[in-house]
Amino acid sequence: MKATILTLTLATALSASAQQMPWQDPTLPIEQRADDLLSRLTLEEKTQLMMNGSPAIERLGIHQFDWWSEALHGVGRNGTSTVFPITMGMAASFDDALVQDVFTAVSDEARVKAHQAKHGEGMKRYHSLSFWTPNINIFRDPRWGRGQETYGEDPFLTSRMGVAVVRGLQGPDDAKHRKLLACAKHFAVHSGPEWNRHTFNVEDLPERDLWETYLPAFKALVQEAGVEEIMCAYQRVDGEPCCAQTRYEQQILRDEWGFKGLITSDCGAIRDFLPNYHHVVETSEHASAIAVRAGTDVECGSEYKNLPEAVRKGLISERDIDTSLRRLLIGRLKLGDFDPDDQVEWTKIPESVVASKEHRQLALQIAREGIVLLQNNGILPLKSSNSKSSNSKIVVMGPNANDSVMQWGNYNGFPVSTVTLLQGIRNALGKNIRYVPGCPLTASADGDKAADGTSTPEQLLAEVGKAEVVIFCGGISPRVEGEEMKVSAPGFKGGDRTTIELPQPQRDVVRALHEAGKRIIFLNCSGGAVALTPESQLCDAILQVWYGGEQGGQAVADVLTGRYNPSGRLPVTFYKDDSQLPDFLDYRMTNRTYRYFQGEPLYPFGHGLSYTTFEYSGLKATGTDVEVTVKNTGRRDGTEVVQVYLRRPADSDGPQKTLCGYQRVNLKAGERRTVTISLPRERFEVWDATTNTMRVVPGDYQLMVGSSSANQNLQVVTVTI
Repeated sequence: MKATILTLTLATALSASAQQMPWQDPTLPIEQRADDLLSRLTLEEKTQLMMNGSPAIERLGIHQFDWWSEALHGVGRNGTSTVFPITMGMAASFDDALVQDVFTAVSDEARVKAHQAKHGEGMKRYHSLSFWTPNINIFRDPRWGRGQETYGEDPFLTSRMGVAVVRGLQGPDDAKHRKLLACAKHFAVHSGPEWNRHTFNVEDLPERDLWETYLPAFKALVQEAGVEEIMCAYQRVDGEPCCAQTRYEQQILRDEWGFKGLITSDCGAIRDFLPNYHHVVETSEHASAIAVRAGTDVECGSEYKNLPEAVRKGLISERDIDTSLRRLLIGRLKLGDFDPDDQVEWTKIPESVVASKEHRQLALQIAREGIVLLQNNGILPLKSSNSKSSNSKIVVMGPNANDSVMQWGNYNGFPVSTVTLLQGIRNALGKNIRYVPGCPLTASADGDKAADGTSTPEQLLAEVGKAEVVIFCGGISPRVEGEEMKVSAPGFKGGDRTTIELPQPQRDVVRALHEAGKRIIFLNCSGGAVALTPESQLCDAILQVWYGGEQGGQAVADVLTGRYNPSGRLPVTFYKDDSQLPDFLDYRMTNRTYRYFQGEPLYPFGHGLSYTTFEYSGLKATGTDVEVTVKNTGRRDGTEVVQVYLRRPADSDGPQKTLCGYQRVNLKAGERRTVTISLPRERFEVWDATTNTMRVVPGDYQLMVGSSSANQNLQVVTVTI
């Protein structure tokens, strides 16, 4: 009898445990499910789930999850994936529709990889469904090593690109589940430097700069794209760490903008509150408590393990922890993370999409569109030929010519194969094209393998021989510019640059080639602006090719030979030299970017040439719509990027002009088309010093329309709002 009773008791217990708990019921509202699960967790379990590496809670059947995955320009740090060009190269396309297509492909690959991990080794770092991208900080200074991760120096362009990225990653708003969770970073007022980011304090930042420059992209991603995550930055602003800024996280994000998602810290940012860094608190318990109370829900790091002790010491309440954790649980529920696979639409994406032919073609397309022809005296396009005699006149040279890893940028994945610049050129111009390394990337750099076997400029020249044209593949590399790096090279510090000049070994070789009578096509690889003033006088053509991803070499070859007519435009100002730059540590926008720069740049924001020419006429404004006629006046089909800039003449302290609209226009040779660009009323919002707010101030506004931000390329019409 006792055995029978024991058996029945065990059976009843097992039956009860097997019953579905409310948080596991996909038919219930997400908020109800989150509240049920929250009520079942211990304090220690709650805090474990608030760290980026969230362990499994086996007693409740909660599987492992990690909030940290990367998809800067393709799924990163998680094996094979399609590697697209760096985001600066994508921004240069001025094609946010294509960028959304790119990140739709990225999210397809990410979902497949997460599904494989969930049913394999588990959702470890870089394997999960929370992706810490896009980086929508403003690239205010070309020396910042992480500027390559952004979409340039303009708030509007950054907003449009960021919205496209989020929509591609998170999927349609009307889908049952979020495809992924995207994360806008780094909030707020962050753009270097790298070497002191754990102690740096941004002081005396004007409110105008905050609201007109540093915040607009974040607002757009919250209110237009519904981004699910925000990452707070390392530094302090006016003495207070960003990850403990109640003003930013509560008042601006949640109260003013209505952000409902979660906030994660940058990695180690909560530790930075301690004495060795910002020194705003003395203990880890205090650091964790003030971060959570401000609204930082997830920590990338290990300080939140001290939250239970912080509760016991009265530094924070368990209710505060519940508030944060509830947002995290809602995020996972939106993904379908606790639901059966057959009820989540995104689990049905086939594995064959990873590094597929279609995605590789998309990588080629966006790489082509992002290449910017900076100058050309008629040498381009080159004629494709496999004739040995013809190809003997061309030599490929330079430290970046045969470097596939350079093309991957940073935060990268690993492609099936990469078309280097050299390989692409040989594919287009003939397999017998000679390659001469020529010179190192820099005078001395850690890991600079390109320097091996190089010698003096006089000895390059001997190797070049009687060649008439040199395609020089130079610039810099992710080996020396990036995030908080330890490299030893002249002109670089901590991943940032101390100079924007082209490294001297390359400069010497280019000059020697010119003096020897060679015609030079300079391919500049970089994550941002390089001062190419001497080279602009010595070279016959210069192309900005960024770090072009796995298809970058083929894209460059297509442009060199005219198979693709270049249409890229600069998303940053290319300055003449270092003397035109303000102090790197000064976050005020005075004399920064095309919006406030008082000097004459080498190449202006929005600049980019074509193998054809375009003519503008008939500019007029109807209401807030701008209309202009564009004609292709050349002999080749081409794409023009029509750009619209805004200026409020009565605002003497405001920007000289600021981008407020653009449109890519494909025109056949001789074709004429009238282009209409709609400008919603909110595009006219400016900083109003009388009310200390962003608003549409009634009055006259100038709309400037043309092919770049340079005044000589713009036509002007005045509208009254």
